[in-house]
Amino acid sequence: MKILYLHGLESKLSDVKRQVLENFGQVTAPDMDYYNNPKIFEMLTLLQNKHNFDVVIGSSMGGFMSYYFANTVKCPALLFNPALQQTKVVQNIPAINPTNASPILHFALGGLDDVVSANDTLKWLSQNRAATTDYKISLHKDLKHQIKYDIFKSEIEEFFRQLNLRP
Repeated sequence: MKILYLHGLESKLSDVKRQVLENFGQVTAPDMDYYNNPKIFEMLTLLQNKHNFDVVIGSSMGGFMSYYFANTVKCPALLFNPALQQTKVVQNIPAINPTNASPILHFALGGLDDVVSANDTLKWLSQNRAATTDYKISLHKDLKHQIKYDIFKSEIEEFFRQLNLRP
């Protein structure tokens, strides 16, 4: 299993969270400068050509990028508090071709997130839902924007369970 992990604006994949992901496969987590590089998506396309990722997982701005990546290469995605309806930076993102829609999109949202509102994300999803995609939405009522380890681990395990893969 080849896993692409995309971090948020001002974060990186921690070692403990990387260990959780490595239970399921080989992890690629590129360092991305969203502020100064509007061509992150092109870089991801080159990485896909090299690695042929099976899944993509992203958080916040990385969730935004993961959403568009998954819907371009037709792979399952797990999105933690994705910044779908708002971004602080400009990125060159291609239009989504409905025939390439991701088969599975799993969202983990924080009910107390004051950076990316869960309600705004749900509203955005209701207006942009792909008919050919299976959706799973987990709303954690006490979760803020930062993803706690236990929630990260349980959502990762559930995501891979959906794909019928276990560590």
